[in-house]
Amino acid sequence: MAEADHPPVDGWTPPTALGRQRILDRSETVAVVGASSSLARASYFVLTYLLSSSTDFEVYPVNPRLAGTEILGRKVYGSLADLPVIPDIVDVFRRSEDLPAVADEAIAVGAPVFWAQLGLWSPEAARRCVAAGLDVVMDRCLKIEHARFHGGLHLSGFDTGVISSRRSYQH
Repeated sequence: MAEADHPPVDGWTPPTALGRQRILDRSETVAVVGASSSLARASYFVLTYLLSSSTDFEVYPVNPRLAGTEILGRKVYGSLADLPVIPDIVDVFRRSEDLPAVADEAIAVGAPVFWAQLGLWSPEAARRCVAAGLDVVMDRCLKIEHARFHGGLHLSGFDTGVISSRRSYQH
């Protein structure tokens, strides 16, 4: 479902591409709420990208069921309040109905950006965040947006280092 297919949210307009780029450019830390250790989950794929040399982010996986374990060599925290830093971006991989509670947690810790991943939309979470002064991005993948603006977008999702739209053919 595209942004235009979602119901409007009073007091909030989705940021433009330039707005999303500015959010990413000014951010240094990302908390991934709903992080998973399963290779089949989107949050694991995004964590892999965020921890790669394609980004300079300091990344904090958050999942109460996995608290105290590690994902990709990073300690998993039980909540945003447990993090040793205030994250610049709270990147959420939870069901849409869970977003207002995660928004409240992001507001409580003082995070400046609430980012709901592809397919996630919550007018209530957006209203709460906007009222608290947070920037809000919904139904967008942080990995895709970062790669889009920083030259790492490829069909397989990884930076190939090739700066061409043409396929290389072997003769």
